[in-house]
Amino acid sequence: MKAHDAMYIGGEWRPASSTETIPVVNPADEQVVGHVPAGTAEDVDAAVRAARAALPGWAATPPAERSARIAALRDALAARAEEIAATVTAELGAPPQLAAAVHAGLPIAVAGTYAELAATHPFEEKVGNSTVYAEPVGVVAAITPWNYPLHQIVAKVAPALAAGCTTVLKPAEDTPLTAQLFAEAVHEAGLPAGVFNLVTGLGPVAGQALAEHPDVDLVSFTGSTAVGRRIGALAGGAVKRVALELGGKSANVILPSADLPRAVAVGVANVMSNSGQTCSAWTRMLIPADRYEEAVALAAEAVAKYVPGERVGPLVNAKQQERVRGYIEKGIEEGARLVAGGPEAPRETGYYVFPTVFADVTPDMTIAQEEIFGPVVSLLKYEDEEEALAIANGTVYGLAGAVWGDPEEAVAFARRMDTGQVDINGGRFNPLAPFGGYKQSGVGRELGAHGLAEYLQTKSLQF
Repeated sequence: MKAHDAMYIGGEWRPASSTETIPVVNPADEQVVGHVPAGTAEDVDAAVRAARAALPGWAATPPAERSARIAALRDALAARAEEIAATVTAELGAPPQLAAAVHAGLPIAVAGTYAELAATHPFEEKVGNSTVYAEPVGVVAAITPWNYPLHQIVAKVAPALAAGCTTVLKPAEDTPLTAQLFAEAVHEAGLPAGVFNLVTGLGPVAGQALAEHPDVDLVSFTGSTAVGRRIGALAGGAVKRVALELGGKSANVILPSADLPRAVAVGVANVMSNSGQTCSAWTRMLIPADRYEEAVALAAEAVAKYVPGERVGPLVNAKQQERVRGYIEKGIEEGARLVAGGPEAPRETGYYVFPTVFADVTPDMTIAQEEIFGPVVSLLKYEDEEEALAIANGTVYGLAGAVWGDPEEAVAFARRMDTGQVDINGGRFNPLAPFGGYKQSGVGRELGAHGLAEYLQTKSLQF
């Protein structure tokens, strides 16, 4: 049991303004594993004021020094890697191997990329008779989701620090314990007081107060498209900048020239990772009509390896479990063929669902249009590449995707997809490549130099 009663504000742990707390539940066994303070607008205001006071000094800090502090933060996180992984397993239910490799390992690596970018980014350049400066936007509100708790914190806070911004973090209420570890690492890394601040709390209370605070210059939010719209409206009223990484319904397009068994196996694995709770998951598998039944059999064989409680963990909470089970029932109701899994609960305890595969899915079905956020794969058939492209682009989302086949053909197809990131023949994840979406999948980019640019504004001096 980890009980926290303070916020990290102005370089110290301060008692929360309210005695109310939020319980943190392990979704694998439904046991309470910790508590954090339920922050109020008063706590948010104190954190924003601390960030505003620290901004001039941090913005004036030389990039090399900012780089050194981010490197120290990376090292402090690396020293806590085992504790981070165990904490993510406890509050999210992630299997230990996934927690260690992805939930702990990836954000440590991303922090390292921003330590380097802080030192090498061209914050000043000559353009004709002008000198153009890249300056920090100001105070950043970072509102992060529960599905990749530390990765999303680092993907927002690290580039903001590299840019010279100060930050206030409001983590998701389901997975706030990881954020407490991050704040401890920040303190150990020696960042000046107020440069980073942590307020835990509920979205409609602390999150909204942070998004609409007049002294916040940029809101960086990752979460549902519905909440993203709300944050965009709040920010728009104050003419403040936003970076929104929202939902997805990504297509996994298997061309006739593809290695079908590999494409199907990797595609199923992609959706099963993190129990399907990944905004960029390739949840729609598009298959040539003449190889469709072969692909269905391969998908059923692949998903059988994902046993709830072993290779696939629970969903984050009871509400999410019921939501995903409801989508599975909807798929059956609308006529999709259930190939594997189903809506029944696989275990008496824990928020598990069966890894599920649907065949005979048509583009207009609910499960082909809406983000399920669970371990559910929909298989759709197409007659030619033009139909495949129409299906791939036929949702309101455009976050990620995949194409399998002859490399030239795959690249040509991917260039026509309305989406922000496409993996070709299983291309490896690149933490320096920009990540973000088209259409209702969001505004802006994360990771690498493009992610750093979100936290910069330009000023030109003419001579």
